[in-house]
Amino acid sequence: SVVMVDALEKPRIIVHLEKSLNYTVYDVKWIPCSTKMVVLGSHPRGTGALQVLDFCKGELKSILELEKPQSLKCGTFGAANLHQRRIACGDFGGRLSIWDFERTESPVYSVKAHDAIVNAIDGCGGLGIGGGAPEIVTGSRDGSVKVWDPRLKDAPVAAMEPAEGEARRDCWTVAFGNSYNDSERCVCAGYDNGDIKLFDLRTLTQQWGTNIRNGVCCVEFDRKDIPMNKLVATTLESRLTLHDMRTQHQEKGFASLTEKVPKSATLWCVRHLPQNRDIFLTSGGGALHLWKYSYPDKRVKVGEDGKEQGVVGSVSLLQNATISTQPVSNMDWSPDKEGLLACCSFDQTVRVCIVTRLNKQ
Repeated sequence: SVVMVDALEKPRIIVHLEKSLNYTVYDVKWIPCSTKMVVLGSHPRGTGALQVLDFCKGELKSILELEKPQSLKCGTFGAANLHQRRIACGDFGGRLSIWDFERTESPVYSVKAHDAIVNAIDGCGGLGIGGGAPEIVTGSRDGSVKVWDPRLKDAPVAAMEPAEGEARRDCWTVAFGNSYNDSERCVCAGYDNGDIKLFDLRTLTQQWGTNIRNGVCCVEFDRKDIPMNKLVATTLESRLTLHDMRTQHQEKGFASLTEKVPKSATLWCVRHLPQNRDIFLTSGGGALHLWKYSYPDKRVKVGEDGKEQGVVGSVSLLQNATISTQPVSNMDWSPDKEGLLACCSFDQTVRVCIVTRLNKQ
């Protein structure tokens, strides 16, 4: 059940700035250690938009606008180093490219990653976050999930594809996790039929899988660079599922809870607050919902079979706000300034929001 928090202490979600653009926006990412953000999208003629915005005299000003041959769907700085801050992008043609903002005419790395659109991307091992090599994971409509090392050309370091004869489900979302030393790392993927699959990249096996009955729009671990702790998945039909990822039972898997957002909507995206992993934000329709997770008294119990199984806590709704008439498709918390949020929606608008009182929660 959703518990509302005392009104005086509640955070507020305030739209600080907005900028209308002349193309469909699919993703927005803060450039690390800066006030700038990258916006990715699709022009009406089917070409890709890559734009950099910065704060200038109380508004968002465009400082770089590029047009690329294919519409751009998703991007990540997760495998970049802080010195170069290159963005890795997935496009509608199935290509993964890495762009350097100093040399924009051609990508510094490019590979035909998939046979269809790259729906989702994540990075790890860059920006000083997570152990091990810098890697990028892509998920595609072709049903495959592939892991790339940008130092190696052409071939993925791992590819998770359906077995021969198995149906190819559309992969909508991918996320790295468990990257707490130089050898451990996992990838979680969500699919259009409600499947969630967890792949161990050290053993190259599927560690766990479940089906949550609605298409999985977004998955995210609360942190990439710690032993797996919590995983949130958002879906069609207003639902989010949270799994406690510390204790895996052989038959029952990971303990979980499901919450339904009061208003009917697709929950497009989930983003955990970089400064507090127990606070996360979901976007559903044109609304943002801010949640807080509370741990149970004991995270592990011994079941009737004598084996340990996880115990899930509870989530409370801290705040919600409608910021757009169209769905908010993507969001990104500033890694540097707590409560600063960039988001994009299908009304071709990028907004910067400020979420207050997060340090009081």
